[in-house]
Amino acid sequence: MQKRTLETRARLVAVATALVAENGYGALRTDEVVKRAGVAKGTFFSHFKDKDALMDLLIGAGIDAHLDQLAKAPPPETVEELVALQAPLLHFMTQERYVFDVILRLSGAAAVAEIGAIATTFGRYLDLTVPWFEKGTFRNDISAELQADGMQAFVTQAMALHFCALHEDQSMGARLAVYLRAWLCPGG
Repeated sequence: MQKRTLETRARLVAVATALVAENGYGALRTDEVVKRAGVAKGTFFSHFKDKDALMDLLIGAGIDAHLDQLAKAPPPETVEELVALQAPLLHFMTQERYVFDVILRLSGAAAVAEIGAIATTFGRYLDLTVPWFEKGTFRNDISAELQADGMQAFVTQAMALHFCALHEDQSMGARLAVYLRAWLCPGG
């Protein structure tokens, strides 16, 4: 029975992934997932509490894939390198307003696996970025952990302003660079 349950869940995820590739995250409907997977609606809800639970899994996997790339990169030495290194991740997280909204709603408890995949990726992001500041060329008056926390906060702010009509005059990367220069290179 467990094998069948795992296969059904995998089929639901595969169908949802294909639908997202076709139409985007915001257009995904549970009715279409159920129909294409050939299962009853109740079966979907036996695997996922709601659509957000499925989105948490799908979007969390996308963030994890980008974090895998960050993990392979050499530590950045300048603010410009920090921004460039994170650009693909930020593009993924802001590809649709819906995606960013889900991320904000589900990121609240970083590194708590019971909360979900997206929250766990926020903890993983910190685990990956703290070493950048331990041996890097940035501030030495505060801990690497605090530098990484601050960078994560500024990344989130830059992404949020990306969707604000009042702030269209500056790209997300340019805005992030200003924040990170002020945070990581004070007086410099």
